[in-house]
Amino acid sequence: MQEKVITLATPIFFLLIFIEYLVGVVRRRNTYRLNDAINSLSLGVLSQVSGVFMQLVRIGIYAWMVEHVALFTLSPDSIWVWISALLVYDFCYYWLHRMGHEVNVLWAAHVVHHQSEQYNLTTALRQTSSGAILGWIFYLPMALLGFPVEVFAIVALIDLLYQFWVHTEQVGRLGWFDRVFVSPSNHRVHHGVNDIYLDKNYGGMLILWDRLFGTFIEERDDEKIVYGTRSPLRSWNPFRANLEVYKAISVDAWRTSRLRDKLRIWIAPPGWRPQDVAAKWPSSPFDIGRPLYDPALNRAELVYCIVQFAVVLQVTTHFLLEYATMSFAERAGYALWLAAGLWIVGGLLERRASYVALEAIRLTGTAAGILATGFWFGDVLLPLWVRLSIAGFAACSLLSLWLIFKQSLSTHGYFSHQ
Repeated sequence: MQEKVITLATPIFFLLIFIEYLVGVVRRRNTYRLNDAINSLSLGVLSQVSGVFMQLVRIGIYAWMVEHVALFTLSPDSIWVWISALLVYDFCYYWLHRMGHEVNVLWAAHVVHHQSEQYNLTTALRQTSSGAILGWIFYLPMALLGFPVEVFAIVALIDLLYQFWVHTEQVGRLGWFDRVFVSPSNHRVHHGVNDIYLDKNYGGMLILWDRLFGTFIEERDDEKIVYGTRSPLRSWNPFRANLEVYKAISVDAWRTSRLRDKLRIWIAPPGWRPQDVAAKWPSSPFDIGRPLYDPALNRAELVYCIVQFAVVLQVTTHFLLEYATMSFAERAGYALWLAAGLWIVGGLLERRASYVALEAIRLTGTAAGILATGFWFGDVLLPLWVRLSIAGFAACSLLSLWLIFKQSLSTHGYFSHQ
């Protein structure tokens, strides 16, 4: 359900993003870079696509717990059940969010949301694809209390949608509202990597939890917030974004000689490393004044990436609305096609030569498959004019790819930004 609601709400998200962008331009405080925004949106799309395959974990375990071990039977017809469910959910979210910053394996999932060095409404849509693997544990108290599945699912959606609007620099302080609710001001603090702001303001809807448990701090006029993470991603690759911390933990666990440290590193705070590993492979010091990751693209290259991303985004809408009618194989194949498109666009935004070839293969394979079979994923028989239109678009894209990136390659060369 969540994927479909988010899909239907997407036009509203994009309208608000556009309004925020215009406000920033008028105020001469624009907080957008197109490459960063595309990357954040790509990670949001990938999160929704992967969420289709995580439903058994996210909802299935909860439903089983409610049916078999709930202490009470709560009625969804009671308004008090809904109000208390929203409060309990937000309390559970606070602890999931807080542990996501204090436990390495949970940070590995949550880090995706913090990697952007910009702070705007697209950052809100920048979500993890692996959070459901362990995140369900924190909501078991709701299942034990007997909150019905439909109540849990809807209050979770309310809490998630609420958090969209607080990811902006265009809304200032809001007085008493800042003292009770999560607001743009106190959530900006949460995304800061400044020493004073680090690991603060975890609330989803209510900032009262932070005040109660000592993790609240106000935004300060004399301390400009710097966004991102202390180990900057420096990549537009959505797979790398999701896997970077898992990889780092795994490598350190493999390298350390102590069995205790091989296990401890997974539950240690982020940044902790075994002593023998840190001595042999020291981490680079964090530089809060580092330049933003911003590989230069000319206008034609950027337009090409925007167009291809927009196409993948539109096709994702079909996937999220129709996946329930597909077999697992069709669903998986469709998801891989979408993920490949996002991955390749990310590589083109980094101006990596190998992704030009991968993009050519993607376009050719898509057109050839449709012309040969006449079908799209999910056994959708396409009319001839649609097949020809898709093939024509692929041909135009191939020509544009060659003209645009061939010139860039010969003139500037491709390089890797690490």
